[in-house]
Amino acid sequence: MSKTMLPRVLLIGVALLLPFAAAHAEDPPLVRATNAVTVLNEIMQAPDKAIPRDLLRDARAIAVIPGMLKVGFVFGGRRGEGLVSVKSPDGTWSNPSFITMTGGSVGFQAGVSSTDVVLVFRTQKGVDSIVGGKFTLGADAAAAAGPVGRTAHASTDAQLKAEIYSYSRSRGLFAGVALDGAALRIDYDANAAVYGAGITPRRIFEGGVSNVPAPVVKFRDQLEEYTSQ
Repeated sequence: MSKTMLPRVLLIGVALLLPFAAAHAEDPPLVRATNAVTVLNEIMQAPDKAIPRDLLRDARAIAVIPGMLKVGFVFGGRRGEGLVSVKSPDGTWSNPSFITMTGGSVGFQAGVSSTDVVLVFRTQKGVDSIVGGKFTLGADAAAAAGPVGRTAHASTDAQLKAEIYSYSRSRGLFAGVALDGAALRIDYDANAAVYGAGITPRRIFEGGVSNVPAPVVKFRDQLEEYTSQ
């Protein structure tokens, strides 16, 4: 492709893809929480294809990003909004903070796709990165495609020393996926809308919020259910 044609191709691609991006505008926080619960339930109920429960029980934090949108036309980008909860010192799950995930890519690509993403944090370093507000998978914390199935954890843990296991589901398929380069950020606007202005992620994780809406409580409760068995 010549240099003179590239700008025209990019403009055409943007014009074609903008309507799809607009249709996938950011969900309101409580809708996002409800969608995250649905994703978690559907993934964990998949026979022999779910995240290993012992891996979840040992997790220090779990994030669910439902419907992460990937848009591509030569240059690509992805963005998703979700929730993350961290494990409290007593072994229970915290109220979740709202988060965003963004990333980009270069190469031949065209189209729009929507993917559900689950991140399982295995170390305190990953939790500290979340509280800090932003980090990049693969740079600030080692990430790898996670194992699936009832016995996968035991068979792969010796080989995979990642701090974060990542999973995705697209068109009904669920599998571990590499997401190096994706940036995870605290969504302060969504947190303010749900918990009130000026509420920090640390305060949310440490139980310093009240009057938590039912869809958000449901996310925390589902994590308790899937990690207590």
